[in-house]
Amino acid sequence: MFFLRKKNLPAGPVEYIIAGLGNPGRKYENTRHNTGFIFMDALAGDLGVRIDKIQFKGLTGQADIDGHRCLLLKPQTFMNNSGESLKAAASFYKVPSEKIIVVFDDISLPVGKIRVRRKGTDGGHNGLKSIIYLLNSDCFPRVKIGIGGKPHPDYDLADWVLSAFSEEEAKLMDEAAKTGVDAVKLIVSGKIDEAMNRFN
Repeated sequence: MFFLRKKNLPAGPVEYIIAGLGNPGRKYENTRHNTGFIFMDALAGDLGVRIDKIQFKGLTGQADIDGHRCLLLKPQTFMNNSGESLKAAASFYKVPSEKIIVVFDDISLPVGKIRVRRKGTDGGHNGLKSIIYLLNSDCFPRVKIGIGGKPHPDYDLADWVLSAFSEEEAKLMDEAAKTGVDAVKLIVSGKIDEAMNRFN
């Protein structure tokens, strides 16, 4: 039987929000744009928790990372409105943007490569645009996971990010998700510089 380890959660309120971006529904499972959801499933598996409670326009779970109480969040608003879910959770728990970690897909990185950033612009990513606009801040750490660029300049970007990974790419993404888990744990532990040095 699989149980959420509530007893092991640190006392006190949620300190960090860790959000992976994607689109809800079976249609979008294992597509490039759902890299954030793929990561969140890996994180939940590593921590032995489930992300299945419906709140903040998303699916949530809670976990202990290095003594910090963390809300794990998979927004269910569709990618372009991800900020609605993040803002609702951040407002409820009064979590500052510096303690919101966002994991998402990046077409400028090769498949399976990751980059850790302390803050930054939206880089043309609609999910990030929504989050930055609604949080009124771009000062939140993020982990980008590469999904590869369009195979041809004329290829439609929307079609590309909603395409499925090949079998070989899926293996690379599984490894990237595990690496991302290590990076996020370091960020929560206050070691973002170490995370950037190790994984960038």
